Amino acid sequence: MNSLPGQLEKQLLSPDRVSIYQPEQEGRIFPSIPEFRSHEEHRQYLKQRLVAACRAFALFGLDYGFAGHLTVRDPEYPHLYWTNPMCVHFSRVKLSNLILADHTGTVVEGKYAINRAGYVLHAAVHEEHPDIVAMCHAHTEYGTAFASLGRPLDPISQDACAFYDDHVVIKDEAGQVAVETKAGMSVAPHFKGVRAAIHQNHGLLTVSRHSIEAAAFWFIALERCCKQQLMVEAAGQKPSLVPHDRAVYSREHVGSEYIGWLHFQPIWEQLEATQPDMFS
Repeated sequence: MNSLPGQLEKQLLSPDRVSIYQPEQEGRIFPSIPEFRSHEEHRQYLKQRLVAACRAFALFGLDYGFAGHLTVRDPEYPHLYWTNPMCVHFSRVKLSNLILADHTGTVVEGKYAINRAGYVLHAAVHEEHPDIVAMCHAHTEYGTAFASLGRPLDPISQDACAFYDDHVVIKDEAGQVAVETKAGMSVAPHFKGVRAAIHQNHGLLTVSRHSIEAAAFWFIALERCCKQQLMVEAAGQKPSLVPHDRAVYSREHVGSEYIGWLHFQPIWEQLEATQPDMFS
């Protein structure tokens, strides 16, 4: 297949695939990132993966009422993004109820309303960072609890090292409901050069310059790391931290965009096999 032209497609289709997880076993089954013959084909792929990401959030219990929004930039019209509909549970999101919106929060395709809080944050980030193609946020149990501490994760494990020096703590607009445009404008600058944020008194946010799959998996992983950190601290004993050089090594090998995409593939296969209504 021939890849599509443009910087966005280059980022999506040609990520750094060098990894200790890349097997040198010619002819063996291993996931590969597809290329596309048209914008329509690419768009269908992205919409399917966005739906799967929403279903994955339901699978991992990351729902909280109507809170939570996942977005992915359209491949043909980068000023527009696809997102989950307002007041539809993650487990009920499907191709037919996704909505397409612009950076002003106007729905240009789809029957459902947009979550204003989602528009304020996501639209601001997408508009300020043209390289960011996907973003995830939800009000989760452990991420929200850890966010109240207003500090970054410690490198207490290989999993936590995936975020070593690659996430920030945002204290702007801490604890205030993000429905004013200024809230998005104050949060967006913090995503320069990082893929995750802990928003104090609010929760977790992840972005990807590669794929919705990577953004979704790293959100799931960040929530898990927050849970582990809280469990360790509840034990009342100071944990051993991974030294700087080893933490950097682990991040480079288990914390890349490609590895995030790769981690999502078993989740995709499980959902594809067990939830065919995703595609209706």
